Amino acid sequence: MKEIYRAKGYSENWIEKRMRGIAVRAELTDEWKKRGVKEDTEYSILTAEISKATFGLTPAEYKKLKKIERENLRDHMTDLELIFSMPGEAATTEIAKNKDVKGFEENRTAARKGGNIAGNARKKIEKESGRKVVTKENYLDAPEKMKRLKRK
Repeated sequence: MKEIYRAKGYSENWIEKRMRGIAVRAELTDEWKKRGVKEDTEYSILTAEISKATFGLTPAEYKKLKKIERENLRDHMTDLELIFSMPGEAATTEIAKNKDVKGFEENRTAARKGGNIAGNARKKIEKESGRKVVTKENYLDAPEKMKRLKRK
């Protein structure tokens, strides 16, 4: 997988974040499976809850912003967007484990809470930095290496 990202022009730094994000997501979906969440539809709904609370957008809205259709949204995220996708999912996993939630509705509540934790952090960094985390920038339109060269 790393080789694919390298071939597309992503930096090692971005690739490491993406790999970590994949691991965090896998831990979350493993937890959902253990807790009686049905794959596909329910996973999609819970993912949308986390995304909406974290970024203010569902994955469908986010894809529309970035002008992508079938591609993986996270492959189009900036470093900061990738970073903020992780705490929402990690917090959701921790809440589900520690509160011993079961079934779809309890996991939905945990997803909202986990997403809100990341969303609050996102809002704080946006306020302090004066810059939005969510961007319509699409990393697969122009490889990261080229963008870095243009900035110099």
